[in-house]
Amino acid sequence: MIEEDTVKLLRECNSGIKMGVESIDEMLPKVKDSGLRSALEESRQAHGKLGDRTHSLLNEYHDEGKDPSPMAKGMSWMKTNMKLLVEEDSDKAVADLITDGCNMGMKSLNRYLNQYQAAEEQVKDIAKDLVGLEQDLVKDVRPFL
Repeated sequence: MIEEDTVKLLRECNSGIKMGVESIDEMLPKVKDSGLRSALEESRQAHGKLGDRTHSLLNEYHDEGKDPSPMAKGMSWMKTNMKLLVEEDSDKAVADLITDGCNMGMKSLNRYLNQYQAAEEQVKDIAKDLVGLEQDLVKDVRPFL
């Protein structure tokens, strides 16, 4: 049970990190403000480091991880591109989209922490670190809303 919950929580963290990095990568070319760009780039780098940790642990469990669902990726892509097409202020739109994405990520991660309570503490800590990254990013983009 411990190993099963550990791997499942790692997969969800891995998937969430991939989704976050892909979203940031998709929006960075549309960002005009250097402060917003810097916040996104720093968060992307922090997500990447955490992604490396999850990937390394998944390898130890001989697991390939989990990609974000095609439906979630498609919906995110559609929402992002529609909002950026309609909004005149792309930085405001990016900050709004990032805030929504982070809030969804935090909600999901907390649900998975509750669901996979038998997971190893180091993996729970990774999930909590990821929630912290999301909280920090929401705070960093708030001035651009």
